[in-house]
Amino acid sequence: MSKKVAFYTLGCKLNFSETSTIARSMVNEGFDRVDFSEKADMYVINTCSVTENADKKFRTIVRQAQKSNPKAFVAAIGCYAQLKPEELAAVDGVDLVLGATEKFNILEYLEDLSKNDKGEVHSCEVEDADFYVGSYAIGDRTRAFLKVQDGCDYKCTYCTIPLARGISRSDTLSNVLKNAAEISAKGIKEIVLTGVNIGDYGKGEFGNKKHEHTFLDLVKALNDVEGIHRLRISSIEPNLLKNETIEFVARSKTFVPHFHIPLQSGSDDLLKLMKRRYLTALYTERISKIKKEIPHCCIGVDVIVGFPGETDEHFLETYHFLNDLDISYLHVFTYSERDNTEAALMEGIVPKNVRNKRSKMLRALSVKKRRAFYESQLGLLRSVLFEGENKEGYIHGFTENYVKVKTPWNPELVNELKKIKLTEIDEDGLVRFDFIPTAVEV
Repeated sequence: MSKKVAFYTLGCKLNFSETSTIARSMVNEGFDRVDFSEKADMYVINTCSVTENADKKFRTIVRQAQKSNPKAFVAAIGCYAQLKPEELAAVDGVDLVLGATEKFNILEYLEDLSKNDKGEVHSCEVEDADFYVGSYAIGDRTRAFLKVQDGCDYKCTYCTIPLARGISRSDTLSNVLKNAAEISAKGIKEIVLTGVNIGDYGKGEFGNKKHEHTFLDLVKALNDVEGIHRLRISSIEPNLLKNETIEFVARSKTFVPHFHIPLQSGSDDLLKLMKRRYLTALYTERISKIKKEIPHCCIGVDVIVGFPGETDEHFLETYHFLNDLDISYLHVFTYSERDNTEAALMEGIVPKNVRNKRSKMLRALSVKKRRAFYESQLGLLRSVLFEGENKEGYIHGFTENYVKVKTPWNPELVNELKKIKLTEIDEDGLVRFDFIPTAVEV
């Protein structure tokens, strides 16, 4: 009788793509994959270390697994497992901890799935995480996350990702195209490009530090893959999002009008403390260029509040900068101290209640920005890709420019692209629509 394995993923789209690849390797070796809420023989938790909450949630998830099956084997993998393996191994119920390189060879570390008295650790030095493992996530999603790059050479003072994932390195262009074709052949209609720093694509493609290809080369090559309906660029650094890429996306029928561009602060003083590689003037230029080339483009922004040294004046500078920018929504992160980062040793610690207050203010601004963007789209024709989940009697989907829509549940719509006319915003902040006859080409 085959063993059952369940997976839980914390953190970013990159983690989801890697979880899916690891899961496929285990299924290929005879495991049955089940939902994490079900009883399984083994639970694999892919961890994140970006925020304090992700650390805390790990313990909760381990308890959930133990509740489903107290005798189950529990493995922790991912970024937190690389940074603090001994800490995870000491959590009650954890049997195995695998670091940045070991996680892709999880089967080599499994014997009979019997519980260990203490978590067993296999974690390399992060300097050894210098090779690339391609991955992509599909399954219960109508879109796939395709990993094209891993690691980061930047030295942002608040970030642990280079410590957890190693140096910047890229998949080969030929392998990216092969994976994209595989995804397309499975009937998936949208691919989201993901990585730690995808604008750095091409570095380390063949195990060396020079760029064999650029991010623009990648975009152009993917644009020609047969059968892909939509390609979406996930988070990309503003200094690496070049005008040529924006112009190409503006002309492309496959790349959708949506960018997510980290800002982190609207204060040049803080950007320098964070060791970001741009200032607000360059960021403003990027937004202006996008809106000039693609007026209906959706633009998301990452921002950190409560960074050491952030005064009321700095915060208001960020607030007004974002308020004046023609952007569509925010992802707001409340700064949390991370071990082994420069920022953790900086002066000017912002009290947590102040961090939380500032975070609420920016989240409220995000609601306002998203509402304004949605209102600008009312009355317009868009295409929507419907997702596979029945949420309280409704099916949801996203337009090409990332407007979230809803309509009464209809299983025939799952993974379908339909032409629609956006009509009104409901009480949940989602958009209702009218279907356009199928004679109108999507």
